[in-house]
Amino acid sequence: MSEPTTHFGYREVPIAEKQRLVGQVFTSVARSYDLMNDLMSFGVHRLWKRFFVATSGVRAGDRVLDLAGGTGDIAALLLPVVGDQGAVVVGDINADMLRVGRDRLLDRGLFQGLDFQQMNAEALPFADASFDAVTMAFGLRNVTDKDAALHEMRRVLRPGGRALVLEFSRVTQAWLRPLYDFHSFQVLPRLGRVFAQDAGSYRYLAESIRKHPDQATLQAMMENAGLESVSVHNLSAGIVAIHRGYRF
Repeated sequence: MSEPTTHFGYREVPIAEKQRLVGQVFTSVARSYDLMNDLMSFGVHRLWKRFFVATSGVRAGDRVLDLAGGTGDIAALLLPVVGDQGAVVVGDINADMLRVGRDRLLDRGLFQGLDFQQMNAEALPFADASFDAVTMAFGLRNVTDKDAALHEMRRVLRPGGRALVLEFSRVTQAWLRPLYDFHSFQVLPRLGRVFAQDAGSYRYLAESIRKHPDQATLQAMMENAGLESVSVHNLSAGIVAIHRGYRF
């Protein structure tokens, strides 16, 4: 019998290999990740993340799990929202990304109420009903078993808690798609080669976006995971989308 496979960008690889390959990508780009995000999105990723947190419904005193949060961007925005009585746990499967994010926030004097832990989103090391909110920004598309991760996000939510996913999605405007494809497949690898000495990783990132479920499919996946009142909010003509679901 053939070994089961999954996609790594446009390649089909054994399921057991994807986690290692994704890990290699993010270990390679960890140090240049913020610079490359600015170059790739013309800085707009910062606005997307601010809007994501501003509309998250997170309140003072909440305990939040930020998955795939190694850069620390979302955690830095969440900290003043949860306040002194709240807490943010930053989880990432990649130790290099966690290290970079932790050092960045420490350099900014941000440490109170923060906890960095290495973990796999498909098997979270927390008891049921541990968090008021679970956020995941630009990480779900790299998870091998997305259904397992969504089930885990729901499991660790308290009743009334919310799961929030900010991720690249499907462009809704037909005229924009050729321009977006050119930027993704021609410009990004060249930027990666010049600024990160790594064209291949950025080619994978562009491919991983195309393989990620579109808005309606991800909404259905969240509902199948047991999340309720799932809604979708497109940003920048669907280049990215915010999916929100609740555990009632």
